Amino acid sequence: MKRLKTASVCVFLSSLLFFSSCQEKDSKMEQLERTVMAQIDSIDGTVAVAFYSLTEPKDSLYINIGEKFHAASTMKVPVIIELFKQAAEGKLDLNDSILLKNEFKSIVDGSLYSMDINDDSDDIIYQQINTKVALKDLMYSMITVSSNLATNVLIELVDAKKVTATMRDLGAKDIEVLRGVEDIKAYDQGLSNSTTARDLMVILESIANNRAGSQKDCEVMITILKDQQFNDIIPKYLPKEVTVAHKTGSITGVHHDAGIVYLPDGGAYVLVLLSKNLNDFNKGTEQLAKISKTFYDFMISY
Repeated sequence: MKRLKTASVCVFLSSLLFFSSCQEKDSKMEQLERTVMAQIDSIDGTVAVAFYSLTEPKDSLYINIGEKFHAASTMKVPVIIELFKQAAEGKLDLNDSILLKNEFKSIVDGSLYSMDINDDSDDIIYQQINTKVALKDLMYSMITVSSNLATNVLIELVDAKKVTATMRDLGAKDIEVLRGVEDIKAYDQGLSNSTTARDLMVILESIANNRAGSQKDCEVMITILKDQQFNDIIPKYLPKEVTVAHKTGSITGVHHDAGIVYLPDGGAYVLVLLSKNLNDFNKGTEQLAKISKTFYDFMISY
């Protein structure tokens, strides 16, 4: 009888400790949401946040994740996934080269348009026009320096509709990859690539968990995303030992960053920060970077 009583006390204490631990975790999540909401409120614009812990999937925070945003250059992540998919299907070889041209067809009427070096973030690639460039090199430039010229060549190769269809297969239900970059006729008619924070979270989680392709292909995608050259949002205030596989995107009044954050202790999480209608672009960008730091602090706090 004495042993039973002792056992009951142990069970009670274990339950109490577990309950206290859950309460503490819930309290931290509530504090996290309050802090992030306060930071969002300081931004003059519309913001969406999707946070998903790959270490503890139950830990997540979603704010405005169904709101549609102009995808800007974040749509280049779906394009890289489609490239690897078609390569796996034997439809193309990423080691092959393609003639680099600067002439594209508008999705509105098929009329031709060209990219302007002054509106692109990659000027080096323009020196290679009318020469053959390896698909893997174009893909790398598309992600790491957000080359619009490389992007348009690759989207024309794989077909935007197929990119969107593949995203649907991954569970991204709203993202739309309609066209390449700088199709002004399409833009004027409201035909732009769009996304939600939820969908970018799903897409990045699929890469992190090897659902976007083979393990080897996903590892290569992550390596390329880690070489991202624009680091003024998610990585900005994180320690140097933290690595981020991510893709940014920006147009007037819009600034995004979406990525997988890898912690030194082996933990990891997906973070998507989208913004639009920014009245002060620089201030909004700075606050988004601080929101990223808030999530990092949360992840290392337990």
